Amino acid sequence: SLVRSGMDLGPWLVARDITVVSTVPTLASLWPPEALEAVRLLIFGGEACPPELGERLAVPGREVWNTYGPTEATVVACAAPLGGEGPVRIGLPLPGWDLAVVDAEGRPVAEGEIGELIIGGVGLAHYLDPAKDAEKYAPMPTLGWERAYRSGDLVRLDAQGLVFQGRADDQVKVGGRRIELGEIDNALQHLPGVTGAAAAVRRSAAGNALLVGYLVSTDPEFDVSAAHAMLSERLPAPMVPRLALVDELPTRTSGKVDRNALPWPLPGAGTDDDDDDADDFTATEQWLADRWTDVLGARIASVNADFFTEGGGSLSAAQLVTALRERYPQVTVADLYDHPRLGSLARMLDAIAPATVVVEREVTPTPRRTGVAQILLSVPLTTLTGLQWATWLGVTNNVAGAAARALDVSVPWLVEVNWWVVIVAFAIFITPPGRMLIAAAGARALLAGVTPGDYPRGGSVHVRLWVAERLLEAAGAANMSGAPWMIYLARALGSSIGRGVDLHTIPPVTGMLTVGEGASIEPEVDLSGWWIDGDVVRIGEIVIKRGASIGARSTLAPGAVIGRDAEIGPGSAVFGRVKKGQHWAGSPAVKVGKAGHPWPAHRPPRRSGWVPVYGVSSLLLAAIPLISLGAGLAVIGTWALHADRLRDVALRALILTPAATLVSLGVFAVITAVLVRLLALGMTKGYHPVRSRVGWQVWMTERLLDSARTYLFPLYASLLTPWWFRILGVKVGKGTEISTALVLPKFTTIDDGSFLADDTMVASYELGGGWLHIDDAKIGKRSFLGNSGMAGPGRKVPKNGLVAVLSAAPDRAKSGSSWLGSPPVRLRRTAARTDTSRTFDPPMRLKVARSVIETLRLIPVMVSFVLGLFMLIGLQYIAFHANYVIAGLVSGLILLVAGAAACCIAAAAKWLVVGRIVVSEHPLWSSFVWRNELSDAFVETVAAPWFANAATGTPILNLWLRMLGATIGRGVWCETYWLPEADLVTLGDGATVERGCVVQTHLFHDRVMAIDRVVLEPGATMGPHCVALPASGIGTSATVGPASLVMRGDVVPAHTRWQGNPIAPWFG
Repeated sequence: SLVRSGMDLGPWLVARDITVVSTVPTLASLWPPEALEAVRLLIFGGEACPPELGERLAVPGREVWNTYGPTEATVVACAAPLGGEGPVRIGLPLPGWDLAVVDAEGRPVAEGEIGELIIGGVGLAHYLDPAKDAEKYAPMPTLGWERAYRSGDLVRLDAQGLVFQGRADDQVKVGGRRIELGEIDNALQHLPGVTGAAAAVRRSAAGNALLVGYLVSTDPEFDVSAAHAMLSERLPAPMVPRLALVDELPTRTSGKVDRNALPWPLPGAGTDDDDDDADDFTATEQWLADRWTDVLGARIASVNADFFTEGGGSLSAAQLVTALRERYPQVTVADLYDHPRLGSLARMLDAIAPATVVVEREVTPTPRRTGVAQILLSVPLTTLTGLQWATWLGVTNNVAGAAARALDVSVPWLVEVNWWVVIVAFAIFITPPGRMLIAAAGARALLAGVTPGDYPRGGSVHVRLWVAERLLEAAGAANMSGAPWMIYLARALGSSIGRGVDLHTIPPVTGMLTVGEGASIEPEVDLSGWWIDGDVVRIGEIVIKRGASIGARSTLAPGAVIGRDAEIGPGSAVFGRVKKGQHWAGSPAVKVGKAGHPWPAHRPPRRSGWVPVYGVSSLLLAAIPLISLGAGLAVIGTWALHADRLRDVALRALILTPAATLVSLGVFAVITAVLVRLLALGMTKGYHPVRSRVGWQVWMTERLLDSARTYLFPLYASLLTPWWFRILGVKVGKGTEISTALVLPKFTTIDDGSFLADDTMVASYELGGGWLHIDDAKIGKRSFLGNSGMAGPGRKVPKNGLVAVLSAAPDRAKSGSSWLGSPPVRLRRTAARTDTSRTFDPPMRLKVARSVIETLRLIPVMVSFVLGLFMLIGLQYIAFHANYVIAGLVSGLILLVAGAAACCIAAAAKWLVVGRIVVSEHPLWSSFVWRNELSDAFVETVAAPWFANAATGTPILNLWLRMLGATIGRGVWCETYWLPEADLVTLGDGATVERGCVVQTHLFHDRVMAIDRVVLEPGATMGPHCVALPASGIGTSATVGPASLVMRGDVVPAHTRWQGNPIAPWFG
């Protein structure tokens, strides 16, 4: 009869005139005021006390105390009186107890800082079991205590009394971010008018984790919206919960809040006036509201409800769109951003034409015989590259022989070659004209008779096309982009190129390209004229008429025709015909106006004298890596030349590899930095003729820095990158994070705290009418430029702004704005403030730890150097014991062995450094991120140059990706190794991932790395230059066309066709 709980205890106290009560705050908040009229001493403990409760109950004639102490420290270790003023404290230690507040390393924190509360003194309890007692009350050396109890509670150190902050182990994960529920409880309890509060994590029907705050208030006019606004000012965005007003908080028998019993789903959206519209929903609105509830976890009761205001984000937006596609297959994520309100979105859905019937498509996997043919053809292809090695080996032997004679040193293992033979081999296999001739002749022979049309994937035409592409890659065409003789390569391949054309990209191996007089094509434009759609290879001609200009990183699909004087914006994807004089932009490209032609009206004279200058410059560019390698080999030669046997040479070379590698990298970096600085002299903003001193300086600078991204890869995406950029002449602020960005240093500014992701392009030149345009570009303070994003001349990424993946910076933008696409459109985004000690303001210990791990990136460079030595010494051994002809013939086989070793080493490094990767989230300043970059260094520095670049599209590449952890089905055609976290990638049977694609399993959002799966079902296609973001998927036999972005969480329905940035239904 004495057992009471909850509200029943209030009347019981009144009936018995109880004057002293010790209870938990939650119970006291449930009792009516009259229940405590006779109470003169009220003691709280067991959980945090809301300030409002203490203020309400601390009346004249009554003492209210807030106590703290675990059972292990004899219940109460400290206490503080509550007077209704200031923060609620747990006080100072009672006599006999010792309290300390320490950080993660056990060191005492400074006043005002938060740390774990440690309890000592005579109040500590004892276990009868000595082992248990020693475990629970271990010594605390940093405090000098022989026995100490680690409470696991977080408090703020304050001279007037400790302030409770929550449990150190009371952490939950929402959206991958760790959140302390105690901290949320504390913030809720400090809201005006709140008598009780608790936070909990709940899951919506769609499986999303949602943070919910439950409030109890005696104020009948309590404003939930105002409370939410107040929390938004006090807490980082990810920690602001959805609020719900409840009558009481459920409790356990101990009186503490029972989080598991808090109501779910929530009874409503949180405001009373929402219910006024609830009964007025149309059928579409009701169906849509139900889908919103499934994703967001709360009932939507108003047609004016805004998806993003109700708690939606980019991931939940994609999940909602996926749900809507069950009834409306053509709905896109962009539609939701354009119509965020329930009523507006419902009206848009009602206006959509009835869905077309989806025709199922059967995609046949790539035949096994195709893979066998590719493997066999790899031998002559790698032999072509091996002959380049053999040629350089001949040069090295002749030079070393001359040096040995000059030093009067006998080197019996040297094999000198007739200089005329070396010169002829050098002209054919090393010089750009020679390599271009081989590529052009081979491509013309291989593709003779091939006409525009559709061909089976893995068939004869496709294999011949694949071989021709490999030949062009071996010719080093990418390094010659922009040189005048690129036009001659295009003509040699069969393309028709008019006079006065500026061609700064690689021409198609098919020769199906026509470029009219005076047209301009900027860097990294895809003119290949073919792509794979399921199991069909589509090949077509591309026509660019007189005076047209094509922006950087655009894609022209087979059959594209660009009219006279038309203008295509950067990052666009063109399908079909563009009329003359029009300006098109976007993916898919659409008309945005008339072509502006901002360059001078008259064409500058074509100065043929610059052709040999570009030619010599191309040779210099090709020589820089060799000079650097030669410097490293010279270090080895100081000892190796004195060896009598090749075996001793190999051993000495291995011992000197670390020093040789550092010298090689240093020489490359010094040459690059000096040349870039010299080239910046006299480089001015404005319009300059393409063939001019400034035009050559700009071209040379970009080619140098593009090469540096490959050969100096350890310098990028590291603590050294900002310093490297400063050396080059870039204006770089504090706390920046820069990955493999390509910039024009003199005109680039990167402000404090900004982030440049992989393959970004800043201040790169624009072409048109024979002119080259350069201007300043700025990355604003704490802004973000996403993967493959662009900030062209005169553009700026705004302060605290974001330019998304595959997007371009706008002409003008407000601070904090976010942009997607090209031309860019405004994107709704909520900035997520997190613990800056792991994002923007790391302590010194984290900087030291990161620098140690980043220093290890030299190891893959050394490994690559060793593979090069293996190649050279192997060829030298054969040349010594046989002759150079045999060495040249087997050079391809030796190169294949080196490639196999490279892929195995990179795979082993991945498992050793990061292990299996799971869906997770990590702040920038965490070990996983650094180790992941180290693993990537093995891929880019070891696997890519020795294996992956040559293996694209082959079953051998699929095998290696499986070694990295990817799930790869039968007959998959994969032309990319850019699967950053391969464990989370699934490519079903017959799937296609084409050139330039990135299966982007991670994203950095506010310097937090979010990792999730990407799944391509059987027969799915990612066209050229597509990016699929984390948590996305492409359904069975579905096609995502060229230059597309599959948003985070977006799932493409089976057997459908999509294209665009972001994707939309495609009927091309």
